[in-house]
Amino acid sequence: MEKTFNPSEIEQSLYQSWEEQGYFSPTGEGDGYSIAIPPPNVTGSLHMGHAFQQTIMDTLIRYQRMQGKNTLWQTGMDHAGIATQMVVERKIAAEEDKTRHDYGREAFIDKVWEWKDESGGTIGKQMRRLGNSIDWSRERFTMDDGMSEAVQEVFVRLFEDDLIYRGKRLVNWDPKFHTAISDLEVENKDKKGHMWYLRYPLADGVKTAEGKDYLVVATTRPETVLGDTGVAVNPKDDRYKNLIGKHILLPLVNRLIPIVGDDHADMTKGSGCVKITPAHDFNDNEVGKRHDLPLINILDKNAAILASAEVYKNNGEPSTAYSTELPSEFAGLDRFVARKAIVAKFDELGLLVEVKDHDLVAPYGDRSGVIIEPLLTDQWYVRTAPLVGPAVAAVETGQIEFVPKQYENMYNAWMRDLQDWCISRQLWWGHRIPAWYDENGGVYVGRTEAEVRAKYTLSADIVLKQDDDVLDTWFSSALWTFSTLGWPSNVEDLKKFHSTDVLVTGFDIIFFWVARMIMMTMHFIKDENGQPQVPFKKVYVTGLIRDENGDKMSKSKGNVVDPLDMIDGIALDELLEKRTGNMMQPKLAAKITKLTKKEYPAGIEAHGTDALRFTLTSVASTGRDITWDMKRLDGYRNFCNKLWNASRYVLMNTEEQDCGKIVNGQQGEMEFSLADRWILGQFQQTVKTVHESFEAFRFDLASQALYEFTWNQFCDWYLELTKPVLFKGSEAQQRGTRHTLVTVLESLLRLMHPIMPFITETIWQRVVPLSNFVADDKGNESASIMVQRFPQFDESQCDQTAIDDLEWVKQFIVAIRNIRGEMDISPSKELPVLLKNVNANDQRRLDENQQFLSALAKLDSITVLADNDDAPLSATAVVGDLSVLIPMAGLIDKEAELARLTKAIDKLEIDAQRTRGKLSNEKFVGKAPEAVINKEKAKLADAESALAKLAEQMVQISAL
Repeated sequence: MEKTFNPSEIEQSLYQSWEEQGYFSPTGEGDGYSIAIPPPNVTGSLHMGHAFQQTIMDTLIRYQRMQGKNTLWQTGMDHAGIATQMVVERKIAAEEDKTRHDYGREAFIDKVWEWKDESGGTIGKQMRRLGNSIDWSRERFTMDDGMSEAVQEVFVRLFEDDLIYRGKRLVNWDPKFHTAISDLEVENKDKKGHMWYLRYPLADGVKTAEGKDYLVVATTRPETVLGDTGVAVNPKDDRYKNLIGKHILLPLVNRLIPIVGDDHADMTKGSGCVKITPAHDFNDNEVGKRHDLPLINILDKNAAILASAEVYKNNGEPSTAYSTELPSEFAGLDRFVARKAIVAKFDELGLLVEVKDHDLVAPYGDRSGVIIEPLLTDQWYVRTAPLVGPAVAAVETGQIEFVPKQYENMYNAWMRDLQDWCISRQLWWGHRIPAWYDENGGVYVGRTEAEVRAKYTLSADIVLKQDDDVLDTWFSSALWTFSTLGWPSNVEDLKKFHSTDVLVTGFDIIFFWVARMIMMTMHFIKDENGQPQVPFKKVYVTGLIRDENGDKMSKSKGNVVDPLDMIDGIALDELLEKRTGNMMQPKLAAKITKLTKKEYPAGIEAHGTDALRFTLTSVASTGRDITWDMKRLDGYRNFCNKLWNASRYVLMNTEEQDCGKIVNGQQGEMEFSLADRWILGQFQQTVKTVHESFEAFRFDLASQALYEFTWNQFCDWYLELTKPVLFKGSEAQQRGTRHTLVTVLESLLRLMHPIMPFITETIWQRVVPLSNFVADDKGNESASIMVQRFPQFDESQCDQTAIDDLEWVKQFIVAIRNIRGEMDISPSKELPVLLKNVNANDQRRLDENQQFLSALAKLDSITVLADNDDAPLSATAVVGDLSVLIPMAGLIDKEAELARLTKAIDKLEIDAQRTRGKLSNEKFVGKAPEAVINKEKAKLADAESALAKLAEQMVQISAL
């Protein structure tokens, strides 16, 4: 093997070989095991969330493949309606100075497909770099023919089951893109605003308990005054409860609106009176429903004031309860321009009481960047109530299990209060709704226009026009687990791979995707007994990766780390260009530049895919937030190098040597040392822990066990313990140790492979020919590690006596090494050791392991003292009841050592005092993030602990 591990030289060629050999495809043998990847957006690129979740999925797939399962990791991409349309609209505007309307619908859709074919595969290429063992031959796209057929089929059947309807209701409206959007596409941001206090005159001479002929309402959106249909007061509020049932004469429109009693009005806030605008506020809409208040829409699709209002009943039907007349002076004004004009009019009429600064949370479209407007529009809805019952029962009965389990509570709470689902979007890119309209507004649903005409017996002379809207991308994604397997046309793969085994996802889309998949799948997919199938058996909910300060990673904060940059490395100037290149705000760009230079003064070094994957699994705990730490990534790159160097040591001592391999049924005599028997037992315990951790989705514990065994037990201890045998042992002993070296390393590589595929494959190909492992059923030793069997726990190899004895040897050697370190004695200097309190078991272990103890602890002699023997002044350590003593006289230069210790204590005192000063500084403690403060506290605790140890050494040395 090469002297240095270089990931870039092996990863891409190795992946290409795996893919060409077809190792990622189902074998057709064994029980089915499948995972459907959450489809990333076609517009996207790999980010930390993708890398994190996909590493977990690939680890599971590789693990189960090596367990003999018929595995399928189903992949695909989402057409990302609004995001993709936005990208292509920007492209044609920049390159051709055209809009989609210049193209027309059909030509624009062709343009989108053209873009998708050219640029839409970026994330797929990046996923290959992560080592994802995906069956790429089955890759799906939510707009491909088969998926479109499934979407159409589901829509029509739901409509026929009276589970889809069209209605006029309040939605999140994006005034820039002219479409309804989901809650997930709304980004709530803190904003500085104002609260306007307005007088609403009471009608019919009515007065308040205080004798006033008006009420004061407070609002952050005075432009919606024109749509008010009520004022709410709390029925327990003594100031206003006598007014319930009376009326307000609404200024500007002279509309007589009722005063209603409702708990929505908070007596402790503002005046206690709340204006109710059911057509322009979600909370007001609910109040309106409770009191049967009409809905008055005053805004058009651009969020500008209408010339005439639209008045509706609560069921969406037109209403004559109020006039549609609106003040002409506001007609056509943008909502924010109208706000100023309406406030000015109130002021002119003497009805503006005051204006106060107010901190508020404003909803923004995550794509458009404009404030979202609650708007009354005609949309298609899924009636969710009939679908909820089976979906809730599936979790309650354990058909679906959430991991961690507490997320079941979040799921159940949301399902209990589920609203009907708005599934239509006013876009061109997406699955066009399979509904047609005649000239009189009649609605006909079918798979095609021809089917509609036949189904509803419509004559050829009736003109039909298909609905212009498309379906929400979450609608097609809700069918993901079964539509990707060929439903409704092909059900063979459904039998093999559905229900899928695990869904790996984030907690933020439990409502938007997970719950909807459960509802849709259970409605449409039944087993041979007609029982609803679940889409997946387990939902593994991952945490959110945050930066080192605990902040969410975002482009605007400049703290996003690209997984591929960590794999390949990136120079500082390229990193700055990536983070600030297209930024339109110079101040923000300057701030991000400063932070980036501070964090990565030399850019980001290359770490390779295996180090990144191991880091990601190591942080996959049960927590909701996961702190990313580049030092951890550096550490696991060192871990890869450690494994590589250890493997080189094994190969240098075993290649072209007799390693006890069975040849023609013959095997040389082997004698196994205590270290050999110990490492075999320790390996089996690691195998057991890794299995248990994978089954429990504790990838952090699995990686911890692998790290502990590889670094501490195999590399640091076992390899050292083999040297006395390999250099001085008999032929049988050497053969036994070489056999153990290749057996343990080969098995360890298979055990690590699901997490670190590239380095394990590369080393395994060199090691397996030396071992007795049969690579596959055909004995083909060149086959990939990924299709070999995963190590299984073998209790017969756990020699507890060997484990206990070797642990004693380790403690003995560590005790000597600790004394050397504390007393600054050279590691190469051979030492005399005195022992007291030696029992029979200690004596046996001493007799059997003199070779190990003398070689690894660098001992000149070992002398057992009688109980009554006096020992000279010594440094002492304890191993169980055994006392280990090293006489100090003549070993060290007393004065030089005291000077060294004094200097070290002085330096530590300065550092500790500086840290104490920071922590006692109120400004620092008040402003610094909690993570930074905790780091300083840990630094102080380490310094104080070190000072105590140095002081103890000073006392010991002074006594010599």
